[in-house]
Amino acid sequence: MTISLAFLLFLVIAFLISAIRILNEYERGVIFRLGRVIKTKGPGLIILIPIIDKMKKIDLRIVTLDVPPQDIITRDNVSIKVSAVVYFRVLDSRKAVIEVENFLFATSQLAQTTLRSVCGQAELDELLAERDKINAQIQEILDLDTEPWGIKVSKVEVKEIDLPDEMKRAMAKQAEAERERRSKVINAEGEFQAARKLADAANIIHKAPAALQLRYLQTLREVATENNSTTLFPIPIDLFKPFMEIAGKLKSQEDLSESETVAPEIETGSDPASSIT
Repeated sequence: MTISLAFLLFLVIAFLISAIRILNEYERGVIFRLGRVIKTKGPGLIILIPIIDKMKKIDLRIVTLDVPPQDIITRDNVSIKVSAVVYFRVLDSRKAVIEVENFLFATSQLAQTTLRSVCGQAELDELLAERDKINAQIQEILDLDTEPWGIKVSKVEVKEIDLPDEMKRAMAKQAEAERERRSKVINAEGEFQAARKLADAANIIHKAPAALQLRYLQTLREVATENNSTTLFPIPIDLFKPFMEIAGKLKSQEDLSESETVAPEIETGSDPASSIT
């Protein structure tokens, strides 16, 4: 009697161990009964019929799939290596189990081939400058192809683009030439703006000559603030004009007086020929 009770208790415990399953909140179980899918259960406690029922557990969390570097020849015949990362999740557990043998491996292979196809149709400059566009194209293609598997591709990011050494050197030279061109253009624009401002200042001074005197006095004040042992004062030639005019008038008066004194002496002088006769 005791042996039979122990055997019965053992059978009950074995039944419970083989029949009871506990699924987490992010897990779902696809139940097969005699090889046919009956339903999807979870999360929580699930009871299966031993030997008759089998369960395939599916994780519904987002999967981060690392796509290894792929050898790609771009449309402009440049050999590069491109790696990416794909974010996806299972939306339909039944399809992920029935429609594809191993959805992780299938999604990985599809991501590699799609990455090579999309990047091979673009040029190198487009890959480097328009990554968002490339990411969107790859994500759209993967999402469309994996939809029958019950998988939703939420995001694709091109992670790294490995360029050949000679291409890196050529791009470095191109970038250096572009920076030099911009530097020359900026210097030319600066010279042009400075020349325009000087021309405007010259027009203002031409219309108002007193502005030149004010500028001269301002320059003297700036020079005086510095501790210079010797200071040279450039004097405008306009300051000497009154003195030059006065000197010219005095000289003309002296020449006029000398001519007046010499003329009477010639008129009053005796004639040598008449005195001899």
